[in-house]
Amino acid sequence: MLTIDGSHNEGGGQILRTALALSLVTQTPFRIEKIRAGRKKPGLLRQHLTAVKAAAEIGRATVSGDAIGSQELTFTPRAVEPGDYKFAIGTAGSTTLVLQTVLPALMRASKPSRLTIEGGTHNASAPPYEFIAKSFVPLANRMGAQIEATITRYGFFPAGGGQIVVSIEPSKSWQVLDLTKRGVSLGRQGRAIIANLSCDIGQRELKAVAAKLSWDPACLQVEQVESHGPGNVILLEVEHEHITEVFVGFGERGLPAESVAEHVVQEARRYLASDVAVGEYLADQLLLPLALGKGGAYRTYPLSRHAQTNIHTIQQFLDVPIRVTSEGSRACRIEICA
Repeated sequence: MLTIDGSHNEGGGQILRTALALSLVTQTPFRIEKIRAGRKKPGLLRQHLTAVKAAAEIGRATVSGDAIGSQELTFTPRAVEPGDYKFAIGTAGSTTLVLQTVLPALMRASKPSRLTIEGGTHNASAPPYEFIAKSFVPLANRMGAQIEATITRYGFFPAGGGQIVVSIEPSKSWQVLDLTKRGVSLGRQGRAIIANLSCDIGQRELKAVAAKLSWDPACLQVEQVESHGPGNVILLEVEHEHITEVFVGFGERGLPAESVAEHVVQEARRYLASDVAVGEYLADQLLLPLALGKGGAYRTYPLSRHAQTNIHTIQQFLDVPIRVTSEGSRACRIEICA
């Protein structure tokens, strides 16, 4: 049985999620110790426990240590069973991180699957729904899968109550993914999503975006949505020929709208001023599907600790070379030879 150190490097929940995903695909049992040792509240939180239970149900696995606060867990999968599944986190814990855990196995399953996941769709500790739908899913489909994602209810922190539905048609033939260049610019769009708050918040955010990035106000819009609780998120989409990146800013109580806009503007400006194709967060999320598919290459910023930790976890399960080549202080090239 493989033993995983959950405190390695960044020491967060990604180690557990990647281990669960690869255990399902490779049918490798594992034991993880010191779960989330690098966090203020170590051990399993509800969203991590939901990911464990989702992986266990889909993989018909035997599990021990699956309890809130547990810092050790043993996971022994049997066979991945595609089907129609529904998982409820019960809090504002991230639906997209639960999806991230089970999606790789279902992309390689024998039949199609459908996932309904309830919880948080937009919170500051995880990729929001739009990032998955606009950035990640199109690239996964280009690799060979057929994935459709929809949001049926918005769920903001702390109320939660959101829901996403994802349909997965497994890949019949994997393709190499090359994201060393963005390609020509195709468009830009900004949205300020508001739930149970004044639209003035979103208007102020977008006014700041237009001023700081010199974007045409015609490509910026405020969108009101229904949700169990109040919430605000600003999304800046930058579309190129080969990739769409989504930059995110989350509204917080007591944080001025202009400050929310400033944060997301800085991320978008950094990307637009660089020549990399893949942003920081997408660079992390592409590692696993590329390692499980036909591989590929992409250019991104120097790797975050989160991505470095993810590479370490992947290489404990897979004998797949992942080469990281520095291109100065502002970029690197990732090549995965699957």
